[in-house]
Amino acid sequence: MALLIFLLIYFFLVFFLRSFLLWKKTGINPLTFKNGDDAHGFNGKVFSSISILELIIISIYAFSNNWREYLLPLWYLENPILHKIGWVMLFLSLLIVWVAQSQMANSWRIGIDEENKTELVTNGLFKYSRNPIFLGIMVANIGLFLILPNAFTMLIVALSTISINTQIRLEEEHLEKTHSDIYIQYKNKVRRWI
Repeated sequence: MALLIFLLIYFFLVFFLRSFLLWKKTGINPLTFKNGDDAHGFNGKVFSSISILELIIISIYAFSNNWREYLLPLWYLENPILHKIGWVMLFLSLLIVWVAQSQMANSWRIGIDEENKTELVTNGLFKYSRNPIFLGIMVANIGLFLILPNAFTMLIVALSTISINTQIRLEEEHLEKTHSDIYIQYKNKVRRWI
């Protein structure tokens, strides 16, 4: 049950509350994924599916012991030390994502905003990683896998790795068009992950 509560708080803080605060301050909706059939729209659907899958898996663990076996648990990874490491990773992820979103301020978006030009953020965590928010999300997904090692949380790690890497490349293309030389210099100085 603690994991479900944590995930709901996590989603509330980094997606709902952050989006609401930005919208309230600027009047801009930071949720930019469209329902289109292009790579960006498809990736938005994949992100949503991963989030729903996480909620389903954690709800099964919270409310239905009988269904846990259908998630194909990896019993040999069920270890108290890995469990604790997983929790540390979840809290670390929340901290990384919240700080990075704060540092992006009005430039933060979920997806690519083609309508509103945003400032290129290169300070704070962005001095060390071009994608600290995605890095934080990957840390959370691996932490979830360590807490609930099963085939479906492993699938979440695999799908999110592919989806996030795809999104990063789409965003890099957009940032290069939008900020040209400034972004290219930043890209040459700061690594994609860390």
